[in-house]
Amino acid sequence: MVYDTEFDVVVIGGGHAGIEAALASVKLGVKIALITLDKEKIGVMPCNPSIGGIAKGIVVREIDAFDGEMPKAIDKVGLQYKMLNTRKGPAVRSPRAQADKEEYRKYMVNKTQNTENLTVIEGEATDIFLKENLNEVEGVEVDGEYKIKTKSVVITTGTFLDGLIHIGDKKFPAGRMDEKPANKLPQFYKRHGFPLVRFKTGTPARLDKNTINWSVLEEAPGDEIPPKFSFWTEPVGSYFFKKGQKDQVPCYITYTNEKTHEIIKNNLHRTALYGGAITGVGPRYCPSIEDKIVKFEGKPRHTVWLEPETRDGISIYPNGLSTSLPEEIQWEMYRSIKGLENVVLLKPAYAIEYDVVPPTELYPTLETKKIKGLFHAGNFNGTTGYEEAAGQGLIAGINAALRALGKELFYIRRDESYIGVMIDDLTTKGVIEPYRLFTSRSEYRLYLRQDNPILRLYKRAYDIGILSEEKYKLVKEIEKEINDWINYYKNEKIKIDDKTISVFSYLQRPEVNIETLKEKGIKTPEKDYVIEEVEINAKYEGYFEKERRLNEKMRHLESIKIPKDIDYSKIAGLTKEVVQKLEKARPITLGHAARLEGITPAAITAIMIYLKKIKEEKSGQA
Repeated sequence: MVYDTEFDVVVIGGGHAGIEAALASVKLGVKIALITLDKEKIGVMPCNPSIGGIAKGIVVREIDAFDGEMPKAIDKVGLQYKMLNTRKGPAVRSPRAQADKEEYRKYMVNKTQNTENLTVIEGEATDIFLKENLNEVEGVEVDGEYKIKTKSVVITTGTFLDGLIHIGDKKFPAGRMDEKPANKLPQFYKRHGFPLVRFKTGTPARLDKNTINWSVLEEAPGDEIPPKFSFWTEPVGSYFFKKGQKDQVPCYITYTNEKTHEIIKNNLHRTALYGGAITGVGPRYCPSIEDKIVKFEGKPRHTVWLEPETRDGISIYPNGLSTSLPEEIQWEMYRSIKGLENVVLLKPAYAIEYDVVPPTELYPTLETKKIKGLFHAGNFNGTTGYEEAAGQGLIAGINAALRALGKELFYIRRDESYIGVMIDDLTTKGVIEPYRLFTSRSEYRLYLRQDNPILRLYKRAYDIGILSEEKYKLVKEIEKEINDWINYYKNEKIKIDDKTISVFSYLQRPEVNIETLKEKGIKTPEKDYVIEEVEINAKYEGYFEKERRLNEKMRHLESIKIPKDIDYSKIAGLTKEVVQKLEKARPITLGHAARLEGITPAAITAIMIYLKKIKEEKSGQA
């Protein structure tokens, strides 16, 4: 086949997964093409104008540990910043920010179009070519004619593959409102035996802020000391802005009521969801308002957050009111809510169905099991949320570059990051509904906190070549400073209540903090970040130790790699059912195999013995 041009990696889709995939790949020294239907819509926020949230905010800081772009962008264009769950322990806290969605889009358009070795190509990816007689990527077709030769392809198509929008009984093909879908690429997947399933998501109407009665609503301001997402945003070396550094915009709160619920109940049959027009499965944790009314019938009201979409524009996002009701009923429903009695809808709410390839078709590297060099990330893997998409895009982009360079692929574990938890859940358990990340999905919550992503991951980012020497050295110095203070406090003694104890033991008391030590004339750190880490390590030392022991067991199993060409039928002690499950899942480590449903500890032991045996045989032959 004759190709028109050549790139090392081709990324298809300019959403949040595609951006991180392209920018991560280019940092590893390869030439990238980013294919998108409209280059001015790279980084668009089609739904909620926010970044972060429970667990999701931690993912954004993990992306930052790999020098990703989402955290830098939201720190620059955010309208409001909050730390969620501050009344709870550090394991469940997460940062969240309202974004100026237009400034965010402009930031990402500028970044992708002005990055060396990254070329943005406007068009529709219509086919993928494989090497002759091999299940390996060779090229991509654009608009049915232009052919690009490549070594790796990352699919980040969001809701565009066979996208279908529903508003009441009306439906029409679209990838997002007013944007055409991508209908050719699904044919490639059908030809090559990939299963395709239909998922659904939705978005509320957009409201004119000049038609809202703000005086009767409850104000929700940002934090006085706002959390930030990038360790490298000023002030560098911290996860918080300085007081007064950001000019924040408030959100407002209102509620649905009995009249709202009555309107919805009377028109349920006219919604796309309950009227039977939608066959796709919707998100459990971001349900439409009609879904909430049906599933929580006894609840008298539901909270609605009115969030600005831009600093100076008139569009308001009513978080909590997504629906697929007919447009005329939407007007009635929205106007039944306090403060919205005269509201004008700028755009109607809608639901959208789209194609998903089950993520069990992927290795934890996000490469497909069927085709070498083909990677998937984002909504196409069955997830919801910009942050989940960006986290997957980062890993898929890293591995697409490593595949193009002929290097070993990168595997991020569930015991070291929420990105690892998500990818492990997706590739091991699969999805029957759109997947959303929560802190409750991790068994390592105390370790995977919002305050320590840079400390957890900077060495891994540096080892694969994505974090600069300068940044690596700075984090290493901060880590050393934290450890030095912990060791100092463990060795320094203090007399309390006629007992001599270590300062560290004293700091473990609930009522004691670094300020208490300073008042007693004890030396203390100066950097806010060091103070926070020393205090958390003191308060939770016992819990950390339990988690560490669990981590060690997990890491041992994760360190034992399973060859891709292993024949499970040759392993003594494995039942036929277990062999079939292992053949289908193709786990890449023993830890991965242990988390598969129906794989017993006895089966893991049998595989371990077999791997040890073949290793010894190879050593004997050498």
